[in-house]
Amino acid sequence: MKNKFLALLTMLALPILAFAEDKLDSGDTAWMMMSTALVLLMTPAGLALFYGGMTRSKNALNTFSMVSGAFVVAFLVWVIAGYSIAFGTNESAMLQNVFGGFGNIMLDGIKWTDLSGTYPTFVFIAFQGTFAAITIAIASGSVIGRLKFSTWIIIVVLWGLIVYAPITHMVWGGEGAYLFDAGALDFAGGTVVHMNGGLAGLVLAILVGKRAGYNKVAMKPFSIILTAVGAALLWFGWYGFNAGSAFGANAIAGLAVLTTTIATAAGAVTWMLIEWFVYKKPTLLGIASGIIAGLVAITPAAGFVSVSGALIIGVVGSIIAFFGVVKLKKIFGYDDSLDAFGIHFLAGLWGALAVAFLAINDKALLWDGPLKESGDRMGQFMVQVESVLIVGAWTLIGTVVVYFIASALTGGGRVDEETEHDGLDESIHGEKGMNL
Repeated sequence: MKNKFLALLTMLALPILAFAEDKLDSGDTAWMMMSTALVLLMTPAGLALFYGGMTRSKNALNTFSMVSGAFVVAFLVWVIAGYSIAFGTNESAMLQNVFGGFGNIMLDGIKWTDLSGTYPTFVFIAFQGTFAAITIAIASGSVIGRLKFSTWIIIVVLWGLIVYAPITHMVWGGEGAYLFDAGALDFAGGTVVHMNGGLAGLVLAILVGKRAGYNKVAMKPFSIILTAVGAALLWFGWYGFNAGSAFGANAIAGLAVLTTTIATAAGAVTWMLIEWFVYKKPTLLGIASGIIAGLVAITPAAGFVSVSGALIIGVVGSIIAFFGVVKLKKIFGYDDSLDAFGIHFLAGLWGALAVAFLAINDKALLWDGPLKESGDRMGQFMVQVESVLIVGAWTLIGTVVVYFIASALTGGGRVDEETEHDGLDESIHGEKGMNL
C-alpha cells in the first residue's frame, strides 16, 4: 500500500519536476499570461469600440459583430492549424522558408508541460493567437457597411491560414524561415500585424467597391466618445502587445513600455497640432487617431529603440498617417471606411523601415541581422525593405484569392442595395446598436 502511494505521488509530481528541470520562471509566466489578456482586450473591446464609434449608427452593431466575430473565429483557426503553419517545423528546407507544416495540427505533439523559453508553450500559443485574431479584425474597418457577414467569416478562416500564418512564419518562425534568417527586425508586428491587416483592408475595400453615396452624402460617426474610449483601451492593451513581445518580465519589456508610451503620446500631440494648424480646431477624433498612429508606428521597434528614437517614430508616424487619411485617400479615390490602410499600413510601414536607422546597436537586438552583426544600418535597411515588399506582395495576392473564394461561396461578397440603405444591423443581425 505504501509503495503504491509513493508511486502515485511520483506520477503526480512528474509534470512539476519537468517544469523545474526546464527552468520555468513564474514571473515570466505571469507576465506572459497577463500580456495575453491585455492583447485579447484590444480586439472585442478596444478595436470594436474604436471602429464602432466611427461608423454610422445603422451599422454600429454590425461593426462590433465583424470585429468580435473575426476574433473568435480567427483564434480557433489559429489553434486548429494556424499555429502549426506559423511555428511548426517542415521537413523540407525549401518549404520551411515560408511554411511551418502540419505537424502540430490541433496542437498535436505539444504537451502542457512544454516550455517556450521560461514559460509554458501553451501560453505562447495563446499569446500569438491574439495577434492572429486582431490582424484580420483590423482589416474589417475598410469594408464596414457593405460586406456580407457570411462572406466576412469565410474570409477570416481562409485568410488566417493562407495569408497570416505563412507571413508570421517567414518573419518570426525561427531558424529556416526566410525573413527571420535574413535578419528582418519586427519586434511586435509592424509587418506581421499592421502592414498585413491594413493592406488586406485596402484590397478588400477595392474589391467590394465604395459605399453607396460615398463622397455624396454625409456619413457621420455614430459616437466619437466610443471611439475615444476604444483608443484608450487599445493603448492600455498595447502594453501586452509590445512589452509582451519581450517574452518575459525583463529589461527589454521595460524598454518597450517606455518607448510605447512616448511614441503614442507624441503621435497624439502631433495629430492634434496638425489639425489645430490646418483646420483651426483640435478634434477628439484626431487625438484618438494620433494615439493609434503612434502605437502602430512604434510596434516594430518598441524593444529596439531609445527614447529619442521612440519620439521620432511617433511624430513622423502620425504625420504619415494623417497624410494617408486626409490626402492619399482623396488622391486615389478608394473608400477605406475607417482608415485601416491609412493608419495601420502606412504607420506600420514607417516603423518597419525606421527601425534600421533608429535601433540601438547592442544586445537589445534580439536576433541576428546586418545591424547586430556589423553595425551596417544601410544593409539592415535593405533587409527591412525586402521584408515589407515580401509581406506586401503576399498579403496583396493572398487577400485577392481569399476574397474571390469567399465571394463565390456566398453568392457575392457585397450586400444588396436595400440592405445597405437600411443598414446592416437590423437587416443582417436583427438588432439595433442602441434602442433610443
